[in-house]
This record gives sequence, structure tokens and C-alpha cells, in this order.
Amino acid sequence: MTEQAFEASLAKDRSAFVATVDVSRETLARLDRYAALLLQWQRAINLVGPATLDAVWTRHFLDSMQLRALVGTATTFVDLGSGAGFPGLVLAVMLKEEGRGHVNLVESHAKKTAFLHAVVRDLALPATVHTGRIEAVVPRLAPPEVVTARALAPLEQLLRWSEPLLINGAIGLFPKGRELYKEIDDAARFWQIDVQVHPSRVAADSGVIEIRSVSRRHTGTAGPSR
Repeated sequence: MTEQAFEASLAKDRSAFVATVDVSRETLARLDRYAALLLQWQRAINLVGPATLDAVWTRHFLDSMQLRALVGTATTFVDLGSGAGFPGLVLAVMLKEEGRGHVNLVESHAKKTAFLHAVVRDLALPATVHTGRIEAVVPRLAPPEVVTARALAPLEQLLRWSEPLLINGAIGLFPKGRELYKEIDDAARFWQIDVQVHPSRVAADSGVIEIRSVSRRHTGTAGPSR
């Protein structure tokens, strides 16, 4: 795709986002700046799949924003494996508009945390970036109201990582693709879970898995680090 074609595609995607989501001019301006920083850093770091870069508004921003509507008045979040900041940074943009709340972003990749720090600093977002493995960082965090993760790992592994937060009252919100029901079935072999699936606003074959409570059926084998 030529640079001109890419810019035209990105502009079309932004227009589709604006037509779908009702956000203030201030929030839209922050998302514009976020998108600009993402494109700038993407030249040096693979933050998102190159094939999705011209769909950042409807593929990444919208997918992240839909979580806010699922948690009502919740204001404290922990985002696991934040990567390019989805959904954590987008949630922080929304919390800034509301004038309340905080997001803890957990990421082990130093170059990605450098990007997260840059966006948080540039937009003065209510967020803290933690560089380290999830299993090392999570026990040090105060229990949030909501724990999130996107495009990180199968649900069974997400439950292992987020268990310390979920058993202390956090709600889990995990956007998933077409294999979401298989992931639920696989996780149910090891976990007793109170689960609900919310339809995705981005793709018909996707959804957001909501976990309200969790307990282990048996120990199983520990998953990989992140």
C-alpha cells in the first residue's frame, strides 16, 4: 500500500469511528495524538500487526472503548500485557475525560513500556506503567475493580495471572475472537468460573468474556511468564 493510500484508508477508518462513537472533542483530540504517536513508534517497534495499522480506530480504539460501557462506574483498572496500550491506554483516555480513576499498565517488554510511558506523559493520562512479568508485578498492586487483557493469552492462562485480583473482587474483562467459547470450555477444566459473554461491537464472531468470580478446580501446570 502506498503512503497516500494508507493515509486515505486511515482517514476513512477514523470517519467510521467518529460516526459510531459519541466522544467529546477533547477525547477525540487525545485519540488523534495517541494514533500519531503509535504510527511514529511503529516505525521502530512492532506495536500492532502491520495489516491492522490503517484500522487503528475501529480495530483497536473501538474494541478497547467498548469495555468502559460494561463496568459502569468502575474507575480502577489493571491491564495485563498492555503492549501498544489496548485496552489500558484507551480506558485511561476515557477516565481522563471523566476526571477520575486510574489504570495500572503491566508490560514486560522494555521498548513497549517506553512507548506506554511516552503516551501517558504526552497526554497526561491517569495511568502508571509497570515494567515486569505479570506474576511479579500483580501481587504488588492494590486490587482494582476491573482487570483487563487483550490479545495476550488463552483464557485459562489469563485466569492464572489475574487470579490474585479476581479473588479480591475484581471483574475480568477479556476481549476474544472466534475461539472464545473454546477458550471458555478449556478454562472450565481447571476453573470454576462465573462467566458471561458480551457481543463485540467490532466483529460478529468475537466477544468480551466477563468473569465475575473464579476458583481453582485443581492446581494444573503453571503457564508461561509474560
